Amino acid sequence: MIKSKKLSRIKSLKHGFFNSVGGHSKNIYKSLNCGPGSGDKKSNIKKNLQKVREKISAKAKNICLVSQFHSNKFIYIDEKYKKKKKPKADAIITNQKYLPIAVLTADCAPILIYDNKIKMVAAIHAGWRGAFKGIINNVIKFMIKKGCRLKNMSAVIGPTISLENYEVKMDFKKKFIKKDKKNSLFFKTNKQKLYFDLTKYIHHTLKIINIKHIDILKIDTFDIKNKFFSARRALKLKHNDYGRNISIIMLN
Repeated sequence: MIKSKKLSRIKSLKHGFFNSVGGHSKNIYKSLNCGPGSGDKKSNIKKNLQKVREKISAKAKNICLVSQFHSNKFIYIDEKYKKKKKPKADAIITNQKYLPIAVLTADCAPILIYDNKIKMVAAIHAGWRGAFKGIINNVIKFMIKKGCRLKNMSAVIGPTISLENYEVKMDFKKKFIKKDKKNSLFFKTNKQKLYFDLTKYIHHTLKIINIKHIDILKIDTFDIKNKFFSARRALKLKHNDYGRNISIIMLN
């Protein structure tokens, strides 16, 4: 489990970014695959999620996940929230103690947010689509509506695919430039190939919103030595599926 130095100082908070090590799954899902949407055995995923929950806290309730679909949608869980079938969303916000909220990634960016006055947390799944559609803005605007203040908020960008390993097509770049010409800053050409810096784009988004306290865990999920699941690496290796990394945050 990897932690943010900023968030680790906060006693009223538990969090962690988990890689593929220390679970029960086999073969291409080896071993801490936490993705119910993968083709892994459900029994293994259940054991892996239980292991993560125990690692976070003995007091932790069941981990809250959503059905992610690269959107700008989120759910808010307060004392009035009535759990239905797993909702479709790409972020979770809560003010409830001992409720671990989490997102699943395999190259996309996990973002954890905390307000130290209101005591509210958020977990965001931000691939390029969600970031482009405004998932980060939507979550932070809602938290402000609930009483959070930008000066009290901390954000952590977790392990994400690096610029060097995120090759894209020109149509991809054109989409970003059409939205804002300044987005050209997040692209780099090397040996006639085009690359996108997702972490930098997200960092820029957080700074534009005026989040003051930002921590970036500069860990490349594509690089096998870091032992994270990676959709792009799986594609390169011609695997028919891949595991999911879990990133989690909980109020004590």
